[in-house]
Amino acid sequence: MRDRYYSKVILFGEYSMIFDATALMIPLKRFSAQWQLPLSRNRAASLASNQSLKHFCQYLSETETLSNLFDLQALKKDLDEGLFLASNVPTGYGLGSSGTLVAAVYDRYALQKTEDYLQLKTLFGQMESHFHGSSSGIDPLQCYLGKPFRITSKGVELLSDDFLKKDIHICLIDTKIKSNTKPLVDHFKAQRETPEFLKRFQSEYVPCVTACMDAMVAGDKEAFFAALKRLSKGQLEFLRPMITDNTMDLFAADFGFHFGVKISGSGGGGYVLGFTDDRKKASALLSLPCHSNVGMQGRKESMGGGFEVVWL
Repeated sequence: MRDRYYSKVILFGEYSMIFDATALMIPLKRFSAQWQLPLSRNRAASLASNQSLKHFCQYLSETETLSNLFDLQALKKDLDEGLFLASNVPTGYGLGSSGTLVAAVYDRYALQKTEDYLQLKTLFGQMESHFHGSSSGIDPLQCYLGKPFRITSKGVELLSDDFLKKDIHICLIDTKIKSNTKPLVDHFKAQRETPEFLKRFQSEYVPCVTACMDAMVAGDKEAFFAALKRLSKGQLEFLRPMITDNTMDLFAADFGFHFGVKISGSGGGGYVLGFTDDRKKASALLSLPCHSNVGMQGRKESMGGGFEVVWL
């Protein structure tokens, strides 16, 4: 059993993976969760986590396809004794707060574990549906494996911990807005029922995602930033509800150096992912209190800068 379960970042593929396209994930070891027994100074946090786990345990026991896969009696006993999941993973930020919980419960209480990662992804999707209404299972899979990987319809390809090239820097840009995954995913699923949207999404958007991933894994910086630029514009067109108003110009503007952004997780708040080959210029850009750019309709709009940034 693992000592802790790390948060995750979906670098690419959060919505295209629904079409069995590829996704690229990395662990974010800045945030994690681990099992603990309650301490008086953490009483409020431990009670909230313990209560959430009890609701999850009830969900597992009432779901026919899941109830026989776990030692739920042991889980109930441990929860009655106050066991909880101590976590500093921000909720509503697309970093896997529910994914760490699902991974931890599976790791500790599964009666029989599997090394078939696609099968495990499906199981995790069923488990995480308790929190989001529906889930691909990819978040808990990342939190469970704790290693970078690329996933396709054929399987999971584990990547080396140092596969990211040193001249591509990644940051988390805080929107200061908590994201609510379920309505955004429901909106996207409703959109894909429209034949025209579905056709264009698959033929125009998904190739941008694949190009970003292929270039990043290959270490081709120029190809990567060219693909990222296309992806940012594609997210404005196909995933507009997932982009917060205060980050709109980060997606729409051209900055004169290699810098681009995309949504993280389901979008709608939380963090936005930023990529650059010049960390100094990007830091200066994001720290500006206000930056005027031409917006999508040709009018001048404020970028609303002064963002809090976490570099990975």
